[in-house]
Amino acid sequence: MARALRPLVEGRRIVRCRVIHPIVVSRGSRQSRKLAAAQLEKSLRGMRIRGVERRGKYLILVLERGAVVLHFRFDGQLIWFNSKETSGHVDVAFETGGGTLGFVDPRHLGRVQYVGSPEEVPGIRGLGVDALSKGFTAAHFAELLAASRKPVKILLLDQSKVAGIGNIYSSEALWRARIDPRRPAHRLITVEMRRLHKAIVDVLQRALECCLNPAPNFRDPKWRFQGLERILRVYGREGKSCRRCSQPVRRIEQGGRSTYFCAKCQR
Repeated sequence: MARALRPLVEGRRIVRCRVIHPIVVSRGSRQSRKLAAAQLEKSLRGMRIRGVERRGKYLILVLERGAVVLHFRFDGQLIWFNSKETSGHVDVAFETGGGTLGFVDPRHLGRVQYVGSPEEVPGIRGLGVDALSKGFTAAHFAELLAASRKPVKILLLDQSKVAGIGNIYSSEALWRARIDPRRPAHRLITVEMRRLHKAIVDVLQRALECCLNPAPNFRDPKWRFQGLERILRVYGREGKSCRRCSQPVRRIEQGGRSTYFCAKCQR
């Protein structure tokens, strides 16, 4: 999303910000929501967007002063309108001279915040090493695994340890590395730790390539990431044959999320 959004908004000035549904700006009382919405609208007026960044699962619009931090949760998305007029459900509209960027979340679980620095957001401040960064080395990852008694799948979902790995890709990486998601992280041996590190990087890079072909089309409200099912080897395949050993794929719950794995070839 960050890569596709940059050509649309970088260098543009926010002429006007409109908060249509203040609940995505503040979770407080109705009065505090109104105040937060008014403050956001005032703070962003006239601001130029210098860049678009990502931290874990947060998208950041870097401004001349401060930043807008977006978190999409489950259903949030961005829509681009070629004029200042918007249509359909829009929570926050960022009007620029060349069009309007709309933050949309019908369930109102997402969040839009203006901060002086992204690190002011507790969720960002508490992020661990990003799984696609140079800091995510095999040695650092091995230290994290060795220090945890949690099931390895639960550790991979802990954003304070490793940022950017979601439920789908953690299952996929564990399948590639042939590791049972229920195993305590500290029980993995060195060769397994290295194999899992490589699997995580490979899965995320392949998913990124897939999500950029085709790239997000913010002008189409019905657009969704396409083709991900082509790269999935285990996620969502309960009862179907494992693509490696042909045994049925199992599904269990871990931390309230579904985990898919092959009990025969993941040890």
